Amino acid sequence: MKNETETDQALAEHVIDWMALNDRVGRGLGVRVVTVKPYAVSLALTVRAEMLNAHDVCHGGVIFSLADSAFAYACNSQNDSALATAGSVQFLSPARLGEELIATARQVAQQKRIGLYDVTVATADGRTVALFRGSSYRIQAALAPLPPGTDPAVES
Repeated sequence: MKNETETDQALAEHVIDWMALNDRVGRGLGVRVVTVKPYAVSLALTVRAEMLNAHDVCHGGVIFSLADSAFAYACNSQNDSALATAGSVQFLSPARLGEELIATARQVAQQKRIGLYDVTVATADGRTVALFRGSSYRIQAALAPLPPGTDPAVES
């Protein structure tokens, strides 16, 4: 029999796999899933030439998109469909061509339908590039279809 932690983890992995498969923006940016936990996700991308702005550094919109995606994956990871209500970012250092960026999102608070998440975007060597905070609203619906005959609350 699976315990609650194992069931929550299995559900998170299923939902994130489904989201990654259906996230056309993320696929276009080359976003990869790094780690998955309930309400906590890390995503990565490698800065490509077409992501550079006129200053020859990664465009802020790309960094925001990576952080926003990690936020979205984290707040939907238990299949409680949630949409962003706000998101803000502070850029702390530039990201350069070829650098791997890792966005790590975690839940800070959840009150009924409103959630708050923090995301740190850093280079692979740990230099912080940006800090993002997002709020979400649960719409009381499942996001990812579950495989036929499965229910995360039932022993598999």
